[in-house]
Amino acid sequence: MIELCKAKISDIADMQTLVADEVEKGVILFRSEDEIANNIRSYVLAKDGTKLVGYTALHVHSKKLAEVRSLVVHEDYRGKDIGADMVKFAINEAKELGIEEEILSLTYVPEFFKKLGFKEINKESIPDHKIWADCIKCIHFPVCNEVALVYSMKV
Repeated sequence: MIELCKAKISDIADMQTLVADEVEKGVILFRSEDEIANNIRSYVLAKDGTKLVGYTALHVHSKKLAEVRSLVVHEDYRGKDIGADMVKFAINEAKELGIEEEILSLTYVPEFFKKLGFKEINKESIPDHKIWADCIKCIHFPVCNEVALVYSMKV
């Protein structure tokens, strides 16, 4: 049975191992151990017993905007709604934190997020601090095929 839990510092090595192939493909941004540790409270993990099979992060940009990022599920566990469960967990966490307006996602798989209530937006409407903090580190910057979507917290 898959259980969701908050990440701990001791999970970082397994997190980096799980995401390594996606980072190499340029699907997910590389995050250093220190960056993950600095944001450890943002991460939710999916575990099958003690085995890490997925994770994502809810990164808070402001009181109005958060972002679901770094979503990864081990290829042997895909198609089992683990990713959807983690995104729903992140949405509920955003509600508990009092995020006022929306949750952003940048993805190569927009249909996944649309099924969860996200709506596609123009990338030019993404706040500048997001672009300069994260996107500039991407191997695809500035020519990016990711799709920007938002989930409205005013539902």
